[in-house]
Amino acid sequence: MFEYFPGNYVWNLGVVATLNSGGLIDEVDRACRPIREAATRGEDAGTGDFLRAWTALTDRLTEQAAAQEKAGHARTAGQLYFRATNYLCQAERMLSRSDPDRIPAYRRVLELAARSFALRDPSVSRVEIPYEGATLPAYFSAAPGGGRAPVIVLVNGLDSTKEHMYTSSHWQELAARGISCLMLDQPGTGEALRLQGLTARIDAEAWAGAAVDWLEARDDVDAARIGIAGWSLGGYYAPRAAAFEPRFALCVAWGANHDWGAVQRRRLEREGERPVPHYWEHVLWVWGHDDLPAFIDFAGAVNLDGVVERITVPFLIAHGAGDRQIPLEYAHRSYDQAVNSPKRELRVFTAEEGATEHIGLDHLPHVSAYIADWVADTFAEFARVRSRA
Repeated sequence: MFEYFPGNYVWNLGVVATLNSGGLIDEVDRACRPIREAATRGEDAGTGDFLRAWTALTDRLTEQAAAQEKAGHARTAGQLYFRATNYLCQAERMLSRSDPDRIPAYRRVLELAARSFALRDPSVSRVEIPYEGATLPAYFSAAPGGGRAPVIVLVNGLDSTKEHMYTSSHWQELAARGISCLMLDQPGTGEALRLQGLTARIDAEAWAGAAVDWLEARDDVDAARIGIAGWSLGGYYAPRAAAFEPRFALCVAWGANHDWGAVQRRRLEREGERPVPHYWEHVLWVWGHDDLPAFIDFAGAVNLDGVVERITVPFLIAHGAGDRQIPLEYAHRSYDQAVNSPKRELRVFTAEEGATEHIGLDHLPHVSAYIADWVADTFAEFARVRSRA
């Protein structure tokens, strides 16, 4: 993995994710160069410096975007807003829950993303999914061509947002293959957590089922071909949802988070890497807990043992051979237990090809394309079976 900040895994992961989600190396270098010393103080210290440096970059881009928009250069302005969204949502991700800048920064991310949709990506729109008296905010990317299209529900991990999904451009890979995408801020993530206080839950099928209800009511969705994919902690949520929500036609674990509770016990012992600064504060916020020992006991149930056996649809597990957060053995465990899937596949990305880090962030487009191809092939198989029926 490219390591701009030697020895600081968390900050390096953010830089690599940014660069592999449409960031430009010159812009990232100009933002990061002044904070190299801050990075040496550890992953938690200096996150305010990180925000200020990346906010300054965001400010420059939005000023340029406004000027281009005024000049009638909509595409150029949209590209600038897109990169500004990418940079600021990565910086916001670094902040602690208690940082007073966190919510204002995230609100600005939402505004920047809206400008990017309007000027760069009009096929993407903001939607809200009814859910237990509240809503789950999401972005919907409509496949081109009209008619009823298959769709993937793309779900977050522990610390990502629908804006990370948008800037990853996985939805574009799907759209190029005739597939729509619902980028969902499920409970415990993104806007659902930050602005509505909706915390994570073990029974992911509850909110996933609400997403299926919403999709089935649309006249541009092929309800027989709705799949779910989740990255990082979404590698727990997606298989759990597919196991208990029978309307999903396929499932992708983008990082095999088979036993997340065990990972937390390892992290207490400082084994393996953490995804974000201020880690335990973030984890407790996500799950709505305030006592760490009690939470560790609770987290043991965030486990797919006895769950993946219930998956009866095609199931892809994609994992990096050198993932420093989630052990590779968990990918094998999910695969070995998914005995009732009619089409199960384990794809391990190696150091030789890249994408060996967590969810392939070191070569994200490579993993994204592989997953999109697998999804497209699998949906096409459904269509052929249906045409012969």
